[in-house]
Amino acid sequence: MSIQVSRRACFSFLLLSMGVRAFAQVKDAAPPGDWVCPMDPDYHADKPGVCPRCGMKLTLHVPDRVEYPLEVSQSPALLRPGQTATLTFRVKDPATNQTIKRFEIVHEKLMHLFLVSENLEFFAHQHPVLQDDGSFRLSVALPYGGMYRMLADFYPSGSVPQLAIDTLFVSGTSEPVSIEPSLAPSKAKNLTASLRMDPEQPLAGLETKLFYTLDPIEGLERYLGVWAHMLVASEDLIDLLHVHPFLKDKSSTIQFNVIFPRAGLYRIWTQFQRKGVVDTTVFTVPVKELA
Repeated sequence: MSIQVSRRACFSFLLLSMGVRAFAQVKDAAPPGDWVCPMDPDYHADKPGVCPRCGMKLTLHVPDRVEYPLEVSQSPALLRPGQTATLTFRVKDPATNQTIKRFEIVHEKLMHLFLVSENLEFFAHQHPVLQDDGSFRLSVALPYGGMYRMLADFYPSGSVPQLAIDTLFVSGTSEPVSIEPSLAPSKAKNLTASLRMDPEQPLAGLETKLFYTLDPIEGLERYLGVWAHMLVASEDLIDLLHVHPFLKDKSSTIQFNVIFPRAGLYRIWTQFQRKGVVDTTVFTVPVKELA
């Protein structure tokens, strides 16, 4: 028994195949739409690209913001001032409680860790290293006794960027925190930052614009993918905020937008990089209640 296929049928099949391939090409092409930054979800664009604020790649579909628990352990069990210790971090899948092993790069690193002592005299921005078992490890030597607050920044694959806060305790005590408003220009290793705020008196719950004027600005470089990294800490260390610049124009001014959650004093560490040197500036800002 033989099967005959007409030329018309072959031609129809060819057209159908071409149509399928064309549809697949259109489907694979980056479609126009609402492109969103997974780190700054209030930033939208009508085409693919990167967020001008934080440098993250825009995505069409941002997954639901589910919290991924962070487990922290330490060795030795008793931390002492000045003693080198190892901190181990494990990010857990909220559905299975299994350790997550795949992460996206955020600002050139897989994890950023901010450490602040309870007396607000110690600040560090470190980068734990991913291990084969999915854990992250970091060696530290903490200078004071007492409590330390940690803010970890990481991005599990298939989810959204995460911020997790935890606490460490080092044996002994430190001097009680004693800070006053400090808005005078802050001198770092190779630049000086001056701060102007709008409104001049920040109010809890409302947006405050922080304008940093850098002197000199010449030689300023991106630090870990962005023009600056800012950590805001309330005096009691309950509130920790990791903020990136909202705007950098061609002048010597860099703008941050911050919403302080409560009234009180906030210490602000801001890191810039100029000519290969990382500069950390420090201000203490008073925030009042909204009348």
